[in-house]
Amino acid sequence: MIPELGHFALALAIAIAGAQAVIGIFGPTMNDNRALRAAPALAIGLFGTVGASFLCLVYAGIVSDFTVRNVAEYSDSTTPLLYRITGTWGNHDGSILLWCLILTLCGATVATFGRNLPSSLRARVLGIHGLVCGGFLLFTLTVSDPFARIWPPPMHGAGVNPILQDPGLAFHPPVLYTGYVGFSVAFAFAVAALIEGRVDAAWGRWVRPWTLVSWCFLTSGIALGSWWSYYTLGWGGYWFWDPVENVALLPWLTGTALLHSAIIVEKREAMKIWAVLLAIATFSLSLCGTFLVRSGLLNSVHAFAASPDQGYFILALLGLTIGGSLILFTFRAPVLSASGVFAPISREGALILNNIFLCVIAVVVFMGTLYPPFLDLLFGVQLSVGAPFFNQTAIPLTAPLILAMAVGPLLPWKRATLLPALQKLWIAAVVALIVAVIVDLRWNAVAALGLGGGAWVVLGAIIDIAERVRLFRIPLNHSISRLFTMPRAAIGAAMGHFGFGVTVLGIAGMTLAAHVVTVLQPGQSVQLGGYQWTLNDIHDAPGPNYAKRVADVTISSDGHKIMVLHPSRRFFTAQKITTSDAAIRTNGINDIYATFAGEQDGGGEFRFNEHPMAPEIWLGGLIMALGGGISLSDRRFRIGAPARKAAKRPASSIAAE
Repeated sequence: MIPELGHFALALAIAIAGAQAVIGIFGPTMNDNRALRAAPALAIGLFGTVGASFLCLVYAGIVSDFTVRNVAEYSDSTTPLLYRITGTWGNHDGSILLWCLILTLCGATVATFGRNLPSSLRARVLGIHGLVCGGFLLFTLTVSDPFARIWPPPMHGAGVNPILQDPGLAFHPPVLYTGYVGFSVAFAFAVAALIEGRVDAAWGRWVRPWTLVSWCFLTSGIALGSWWSYYTLGWGGYWFWDPVENVALLPWLTGTALLHSAIIVEKREAMKIWAVLLAIATFSLSLCGTFLVRSGLLNSVHAFAASPDQGYFILALLGLTIGGSLILFTFRAPVLSASGVFAPISREGALILNNIFLCVIAVVVFMGTLYPPFLDLLFGVQLSVGAPFFNQTAIPLTAPLILAMAVGPLLPWKRATLLPALQKLWIAAVVALIVAVIVDLRWNAVAALGLGGGAWVVLGAIIDIAERVRLFRIPLNHSISRLFTMPRAAIGAAMGHFGFGVTVLGIAGMTLAAHVVTVLQPGQSVQLGGYQWTLNDIHDAPGPNYAKRVADVTISSDGHKIMVLHPSRRFFTAQKITTSDAAIRTNGINDIYATFAGEQDGGGEFRFNEHPMAPEIWLGGLIMALGGGISLSDRRFRIGAPARKAAKRPASSIAAE
């Protein structure tokens, strides 16, 4: 009965989404206040119905209702409760329902917190959003039904994929999806602006917080997924340039560019067309990622198996959403003329430079990811594009981006000279050079340049704050007072740059990693990174739904025991799958990492790693997301944007009157 209620709620949600789309889009043209008030109410109701449907699916997973195909294929009665719940979205159909839930949550959030928006604009934004929701809900109900029944039901389900039975990956999809789907709000604002033919400073102020929320979640989701890959898969890496990793990176790149473009729209009413196009492109890339993962076009350990009908439906939905918005953009973009002017050397100019490199990197990653599968699809030609291509093309493009990140915030708005900003950064330049020399360019140029660049960005962010509070130029208590009265958006932006620099430091440090793959018998040792790694024992240990073999490895230096690691192998009886569980010990600067690959003749095969600066990769992502959260708490975002100025009327219309 509960699954049928969930199915009915989905059908009701489609009807509500259709009403929201029609009333929201056409209501403002009728000048009917009741219609304008109805759109927010429908958006909240839509979230309620989809939320009820999602709870029905979660309930079926908790009680192990194996008459529901989704539960039977992706859960079992021995699975721990947490993973029976998270298994709801650990498959194609459930993940799409989660996508719809977050999509409707975004609409309800606009309806609730967008009361400072003009009623006509809010209605149009919700109308466009309802149209997108309706498309995904129709897809869910017709070709991706999570409530489909099977009979007779199995005695025990197939079980959750063992790879997914981890807290990191349990919460990675909802966080990542919130980042993906959140850009639908910026997309709706862009399309609504095209319909109205108007983008101004107030529009930029409204779009920024919604974009920033999505960017924070997407940053957190990517970082969480990278961290999970690092400590769970046992290969010792954090980024493989896997196609599905790349399609998550693409909207992050264009979303970062959109965030900076919205600032220029707000400050100078310039780059309006570019901001609107980036809003469309960012959500379009999110949809492209959804299609590619679920169509089977990309071969990836992350990809979902899907039927051709699901791929065709998403492709059609993709074509309507992206194609329709781009056609509207083609006809309406010319009316979005820029009114603000600024010199090439200015903070606006630095933001534009930032946009150029972010978008060029996005194009490189997009082509490297999609060219091989489409070449195979169209011409049957097999081409492999892997990490070496991206490392040699995308990474060098970040060098000028890193240089500009420290300089841009120190430039004045509208017009500036470069020399004063560079003079303020002399300490950062000297430290970056010293770091590069210490690492030694001849020994490892990539690590030297990366660590120097990371230090440049980190110190640049600190100098930005120091300049704002006039540190060492006025009494210290006055500087502290200025710090607490600074706009939180400025503090958050500096933290975002600081976090990016910390991540760069971590990535560069990982290029100095050392590892060894060896076979050890109990009592045998191997040397790595100044440590002696000794296998003590291999023994059994129980698990909730798996059997485990644990290796005890002692790490010592100069005969003194430093730590004991316990890498293990887990055998899941339901799925008959064996996985590795890496053992990691960190001091915040350096990781000691051990993986138990398998048993051989009473001993075992192991991979031992020493990873300098590895924790900084994910610490930087956390700092970036935290900086975005601090920016969102800025008073200007809490009280909303000022009232829009009346649109200027063409002189010809005035003369006609």
